[in-house]
Amino acid sequence: MTDLRSALATKGPIDLSTIGSDSTPQFEGGKKDAQRLLPQIGRQLMDLQELLFANGRSGTTDRKVLMLLQGMDTSGKGGTLRHVAGLVDPQGVLITAFKAPTEEERQKDFLWRIEKEVPPPGMIGVFDRSHYEDVLIGRVRELASAEEIERRYDAINDFEKRFVDGGGVLLKCFLHISPEDQKERLTERLDDPTKYWKYNPGDLDERELWGPYQQAYEIVLERCSTDHAPWHLVPAGRKWYRNWAIATMLGETLADLDLQWPPPDFDVEAQKRRLATM
Repeated sequence: MTDLRSALATKGPIDLSTIGSDSTPQFEGGKKDAQRLLPQIGRQLMDLQELLFANGRSGTTDRKVLMLLQGMDTSGKGGTLRHVAGLVDPQGVLITAFKAPTEEERQKDFLWRIEKEVPPPGMIGVFDRSHYEDVLIGRVRELASAEEIERRYDAINDFEKRFVDGGGVLLKCFLHISPEDQKERLTERLDDPTKYWKYNPGDLDERELWGPYQQAYEIVLERCSTDHAPWHLVPAGRKWYRNWAIATMLGETLADLDLQWPPPDFDVEAQKRRLATM
């Protein structure tokens, strides 16, 4: 696998308007090539995930992986879950889709509901949206004071550092699309009765705030892309590239754990002898 994480990692100030959503960094082929490669990556992911899961089940590791998916409406968070998370054994994956906070959650610190959902050792967690909503929509819609939003950036970095220090690895993916991409995808939903269920009239309200949201994402990518938890900007205008890129980076992340199969806690030869007599 390529070192795609390094190629897509963000660092410092960023201007999203200068980055093409249809670009395909580190991939020289086309759609058919990516679709052909995805099952191969899936087989690697399955093996690496089983290794992680086995170590977690046996208690020999504190390692765990948390993948965050963030992006504007129609950027493909759900599609990524189907095409990438679907490549691995579901018993080793915990998927959490964060919606608007409940009344109880509003009474707590914004990270309270997040910390309850982090994966335990041996597991891969996937967040469809995440704690970053609280500095994205929170900033754009002015759901919190400027001082509180400012505090949250540091709180997020501290929370992610604690997760990493506890054996976790974060794979943070920003799915980058253009306003033209979004318009095309929303139009497809309105033109296809089988996709009406995906359409939310409120998406147009958020679309009207495209500029402020892009600015909010630029701040997040600058303030919260750290050495221990960098952000990765994934061009998502081409769905096939998005799926290949995130699957590849997840494979890199799992491979870097460099785990070994857990040793037995029983006498293997004695068990063979006993089985032979049965």
